[in-house]
Amino acid sequence: MPLIWCGVARAKHRGTKLLIEGCMLQIAGLAAIAFVVVEIDKPTPLLLALIMIIFGYGQGMVMAPLSDAALSTVKPVAAGSASGMYGTIAQIGNAAGVAAIGAVFFAIEALQSARAGFLVSLALFVTLITICAAFLTWMRRAAASS
Repeated sequence: MPLIWCGVARAKHRGTKLLIEGCMLQIAGLAAIAFVVVEIDKPTPLLLALIMIIFGYGQGMVMAPLSDAALSTVKPVAAGSASGMYGTIAQIGNAAGVAAIGAVFFAIEALQSARAGFLVSLALFVTLITICAAFLTWMRRAAASS
């Protein structure tokens, strides 16, 4: 809990900039995994786990304070229902994302190989994180101009 609280506190001071940095760290972690998968025929689970720390740290920088950023403009009287809607949409988005990326992986695996499916899935994931970072950048600029 202290690390999550630290992330939320940092987000309050640095705003969406911290979230954007977290997105970039996630992309760096996924790029490192792609590099290892391409360059090493059979990477060890320990090596993959160590590289996933990069992605996981970025994920922690984004996911913990993201709800605060998403709900920051909600009036206190609507906080309960807005929080419920946010949680529901986040769960649906997570499930749909896993299903979509999994479908892409298995489609590419059937046509090519598991490695190709994995790399295409990583590229799709990086694209989605980039879209998230672009949206956060737009939010940051909109907040600065108002």
